[in-house]
Amino acid sequence: MIVLVRHGETDANRAGLLLGRADPPLNARGRQQAAAAAAALAHEVAPVVLVSPLLRTRETATLIGEATGAPVTLDERLLELDYGEWDERRVAELPVDTVQRWRADPTFAPPGGESLAELRRRVAPVAAEAFEQAGDRTVIVVSHVSPIKALILCALDLDDGYAWRLRLDVASICRLGPGPLGPALISFNETGHLR
Repeated sequence: MIVLVRHGETDANRAGLLLGRADPPLNARGRQQAAAAAAALAHEVAPVVLVSPLLRTRETATLIGEATGAPVTLDERLLELDYGEWDERRVAELPVDTVQRWRADPTFAPPGGESLAELRRRVAPVAAEAFEQAGDRTVIVVSHVSPIKALILCALDLDDGYAWRLRLDVASICRLGPGPLGPALISFNETGHLR
């Protein structure tokens, strides 16, 4: 099984900003959320916790690694989507027609940034490798909203455009496991541990 964990909240998340390669730490609420996710996963037998190199994910993954006893391994492919010039801006500040094009065309990239199609090519091998590594254990992946959505869409062989129809809260947990026709989505956007 693969367990996908989104990092806890940062001040930029709280403010509703696009947060790509900017590297803020978790805020106090985010640290509490990360601790709650770690407690929820403490029973998992994990050979490894894979993590994006950005601070907000590393802070979250460190707690999960401590709770599970699994080593934490950085994986550059798990970086958040590169929003380029739009990083740390609100979507509402962008021209409406540009946002509509972005949501309609997975090959569209923000100026100086990365498209959803490019993100998928970057993260697709992670899912295959994680399933291979998991065996009868669980590989925990701590990343960001867009790579987690991309990993799920890759595993389910769904188009990148579905990313805009998936809501993924901070510090949420998703699970992918084996199914009769390949990987199956076991759970999505679990947040009960945050209550």
